[in-house]
Amino acid sequence: QVPLVESGGGLVQPGGSLRLSCVVSGFTVDDLAIAWFRQAPGKEREGISCIDVDQNPYYADSVKGRFRISRDNRKKTAYLQMNSLKPEDTAVYYCATKTRYCSDYQSSTKFASWGQGTQVIVSS
Repeated sequence: QVPLVESGGGLVQPGGSLRLSCVVSGFTVDDLAIAWFRQAPGKEREGISCIDVDQNPYYADSVKGRFRISRDNRKKTAYLQMNSLKPEDTAVYYCATKTRYCSDYQSSTKFASWGQGTQVIVSS
């Protein structure tokens, strides 16, 4: 497994922005696709975005146009820029990795390594 650490969560008002970071420790990220999932209380874990080794981004309909995924391989870090946040975005956000490409990225069973999660609360 690949050690992952998320950060950047917090409390934000509706319409606000946050940027989450996912740092990969001890492994090169060049051969990894990196995805973001979230899990709200009482709901299943949802795959919301993924970026593959060719820097191709993918987004779930629920976040398309509001969130932007990126990666910096030299820093071994992936980012999720979240704009126009809504109360329904409230969840614990996780990053996860799989080999190279984002096929079936919305299925959590495709990912072997996970971070501990970072809480995002969108509330006024």
